[in-house]
Amino acid sequence: MSGLVVGVDGGGSKTRAVVADDAGEALGEFTAPASALRSGDVELSASVIADAVRGALAAAGHGDEMPRSVCAGISGVGREPDRLRVEQALSRLGIADAVAVDTDFSIALDDAFRDGPGVLLVAGTGSVAYGRSPTGSTARCGGWGPICGDEGSGAWIGRRALSIVTAAADGREPETALTGALLTTLQLDETMDLIGWAAQASTTELASLAQVVVTVANGGDLRANALVALAVEELVLHVRSLARQLFVDERAAVPVALSGGLMKRGSMLRKRLEHRLKSLVPGAEVRSDPVDAARGAVRRALLLVAAAR
Repeated sequence: MSGLVVGVDGGGSKTRAVVADDAGEALGEFTAPASALRSGDVELSASVIADAVRGALAAAGHGDEMPRSVCAGISGVGREPDRLRVEQALSRLGIADAVAVDTDFSIALDDAFRDGPGVLLVAGTGSVAYGRSPTGSTARCGGWGPICGDEGSGAWIGRRALSIVTAAADGREPETALTGALLTTLQLDETMDLIGWAAQASTTELASLAQVVVTVANGGDLRANALVALAVEELVLHVRSLARQLFVDERAAVPVALSGGLMKRGSMLRKRLEHRLKSLVPGAEVRSDPVDAARGAVRRALLLVAAAR
């Protein structure tokens, strides 16, 4: 019987699958398109994840083997009925002897703190904070999706940037360098063309505009800087909320980990966020180690095998 396990990080921009042996040593990986659950399309999400698992097995030189277990952390499965539906769909595809599905932020928390306490802030295409108290209780803040929430995320920044540009075109706001930068990036001729683009844009495409905003902010544009500052404020509030819920208050020592495309080490957004945490969550102890959600999923997959023995 194969001793292989697979951990999957299914996000809104991409899906990453990692194959590991029974000691947790990574043997190979594969990156596939986004597999976040959108509009309840369970079969599509499951299909992308299954392809990623098969691709990772092939990359590891084990394409003809059935792994003992697969754990997939997927964006958009925060509601139990959705989680179960994706888990059942993956089981039907026969990708492993055992399959487990959880949220992407839950497996990332496992990688950041294992079984210990801490707060994880994820800011990429979407945004969410998830934490565990010293007594083991967990709580979540944000992650309400691109329509109702995801404040401070890439998609949220992109959508607000479009509003700033259209307001500037109306004269409701001052002129901003965001106008030319967005039109150039999207290869559009005039502001009016943004209507058609935005109507068809996916959440991932909106999130891609966040880097444009950061670049323009770095160039000194006041409106872009204000938007970045607002995004940072929203994200810090996620951490403060969980610090109060799980660690008594924001002045207590709170281990904090940062993850997601907007939180890469050295990025302007991360630097500003860490600076703001010092005043709004003075007990925050930010960890510098990178968070690898797929690695957390591998750990869960190994625990699934151990539990079956």
